[in-house]
Amino acid sequence: MTDQSEPFSGRRWHDMGGDAAGEIPTDQHDFSLWEKRVDALMIIASGKGHFTVDGLRRVLEDMGEDAFETMTYYERWIMSVNQNLIEAGVYSTSELAQRMTEVAARGATYGEAASE
Repeated sequence: MTDQSEPFSGRRWHDMGGDAAGEIPTDQHDFSLWEKRVDALMIIASGKGHFTVDGLRRVLEDMGEDAFETMTYYERWIMSVNQNLIEAGVYSTSELAQRMTEVAARGATYGEAASE
């Protein structure tokens, strides 16, 4: 939340450019399967013209501060991809809800889904 007594600096809450960031971790980590899938979906859907980098960034920048600060990098990206695909008419929110219900019914893990 911004302090209303301070003058507007022209920067939104997510704009951290130039701020002290502290130490930057340089160790590499392996990406989880779902993170790799988010990356692949982003590449495929943008390649098909469903959204642009500007569209993705708009959704990221329009997230509320709480959502932006509590979500992981890939959670923010899948939220942005999803919103852009809905706006492009690739699927509707009701179609997404139906598919999510079907996926949830398969089980909580890949193992549970594979055992059916």
